[in-house]
Amino acid sequence: MSGHQPPSDVLVIGGGLMGTSAALFLRQRGVSVTLLESDLVGRQASGTNFGNVRRQGRPIGQLPLANRAIEIWRNANALLGSDVEYLQSGHIRVCYRERPEMADKMEAYAAEARHAGLELELLSGNALRARFPFLGPEVMAGSYSALDGHANPRLVAPAFARAAIRAGAVVHENTKVTAAAKVGDDFEVATADGRTFRATVLLVTAGAWGPLLSAQFGEPVPLVARGPNMSVTEPVPYAIAPAVGVMTPVEEETVYFRQVARGNIVLGGSTRGPAYPDLVRSYVLPQNTLSQLRQLRRLAPALGKLNIIRVWSGIEGYLPDSLPVMGPSARVSGLYYAFGFSGSGFQIGPGVGATMAELIATGSTAIPIDAYRVDRFPAAA
Repeated sequence: MSGHQPPSDVLVIGGGLMGTSAALFLRQRGVSVTLLESDLVGRQASGTNFGNVRRQGRPIGQLPLANRAIEIWRNANALLGSDVEYLQSGHIRVCYRERPEMADKMEAYAAEARHAGLELELLSGNALRARFPFLGPEVMAGSYSALDGHANPRLVAPAFARAAIRAGAVVHENTKVTAAAKVGDDFEVATADGRTFRATVLLVTAGAWGPLLSAQFGEPVPLVARGPNMSVTEPVPYAIAPAVGVMTPVEEETVYFRQVARGNIVLGGSTRGPAYPDLVRSYVLPQNTLSQLRQLRRLAPALGKLNIIRVWSGIEGYLPDSLPVMGPSARVSGLYYAFGFSGSGFQIGPGVGATMAELIATGSTAIPIDAYRVDRFPAAA
């Protein structure tokens, strides 16, 4: 298999949640799309993350994007034609007594979030214990979002890819891009198997590999790859509906968990491990899993007695300000980026895809994305 492939309006590089959802929404706008994925769709960060569909805790300026995404999540099964195990079961962030300043920050955030369309309920004392009796004695207060939830990340990007294909998109898995350039008015992309793809517009949604492509257009970004520490317990009777996380400035304390309908507890957070995009490898460090368990016992003591049955990691791309690169290139017309979501891209993923499709198809979007410009980094300016 080699040679020039049929051209399309838009060429998407990267088959995670951002790329596959953009492909679907571009097709819904009548734009022809070809998507290239070096492995299998949803195999990297989009399929190995925690599965949090939470809006609270995001920068206030990102809430319009998160609100757009939550509407897509609520209709995901009908949109995609398959069940992605999305549960609108709530999300609670809590803080510990030893960090009382976090409760003040929760209150200030809730006031700002309300103006951005996110209603949060602040709880403490007996009200918190009555609602969430599984919380440990160190927990001081909580911020509850009833309309957030969680989903199965292993199912979502593949479901978007299948829906995009049904809508007319062309998806090539196991297709590694080796070079990309603008040739005349079009983009030309070469792959390891000798094929060449052309399109008028190029959208890079390649996650931790995004900088390899942006650098080819003179826009390097200082992305660092890290591996989330993930684990899952044996199943127990289903009893905890919301996803639960800790608001803290200390990385080790940032554990979070959710219970799936089958009864297993999925754990994430605490200390991240190493990841190597060039080797397509990430590693779970035993000490990180032990740290995660110690923090879980503080958060929900009864869960600390459960057995871990599997651990895993993935490759996530982090930028210095924890914000993504999202929007048009500052140098090359027709080139767009959406990568580097710094471990917080799952919930907003469908909103990113819809916003990038809107931006590409119409030339504008009402969703604020200026904070994500690629040229905010000096090397890319």
